[in-house]
Amino acid sequence: MADGVSIIGGTGALGFGLAVRLGAAGVPVTLGSRDAGRAEEAASRAAEKVQSGTFRGLVNAEAATAADVVFLCVPLRNQAENLLNLRDVLREGQILVDATVPLAAPLGGKATRTIGIWQGSCAQQAQEMVPDGVRVVSALHTVAAPLLSDLDATFEEDVLVCGARRDDKRRVAELIERIDGLRCVDAGPLEMARLVEPLTALLIGINGRYKTHAGIRITGLPEGDRFPPLKPKPR
Repeated sequence: MADGVSIIGGTGALGFGLAVRLGAAGVPVTLGSRDAGRAEEAASRAAEKVQSGTFRGLVNAEAATAADVVFLCVPLRNQAENLLNLRDVLREGQILVDATVPLAAPLGGKATRTIGIWQGSCAQQAQEMVPDGVRVVSALHTVAAPLLSDLDATFEEDVLVCGARRDDKRRVAELIERIDGLRCVDAGPLEMARLVEPLTALLIGINGRYKTHAGIRITGLPEGDRFPPLKPKPR
């Protein structure tokens, strides 16, 4: 169970793209959906794209119990509903990787407007909603979903990772970095997600103007472990 990952929202653009990339990297993937048929259909499509991968589709409640690391890849309008429905199945010790972005759509338009979240960020809202002992890590807000699902596309960008525990962030980074060209950067505690999440809106605007799929790159980082353990404070 600990060897694979589950993706709630695995039928959406980001969730499906992530499933395909992780599957191609040898990670067993369970794709979750509210509808079992849609989950199974997405798993079949992923298997067609990556014949060497291991995929299965389950309803969300079953998918959430299938791995120790669970990715939540749903729009903001579905985040609370999904987490409420999963409260009885998520368990202590699991890591929930929240990729929700605080965007809303104007009437008849696309979700490009940044909105305020009472808790500060979508990730902080998620942390309030999950059961005690489930630890939330924030990531994947600046990675273009179309590039993930296109196995011929290449990456050369960073993923900003926020969370309370460095060991959790390192574990999530090890999974994400199985995707060639993605490098994870420790962006600080979970509260920093309130700065990272709105970058999605910024990139949507840039991509629209330049007709591309831009990403984020942090320069000047030293080589070596980007998630080192905290040094004890001198007494």
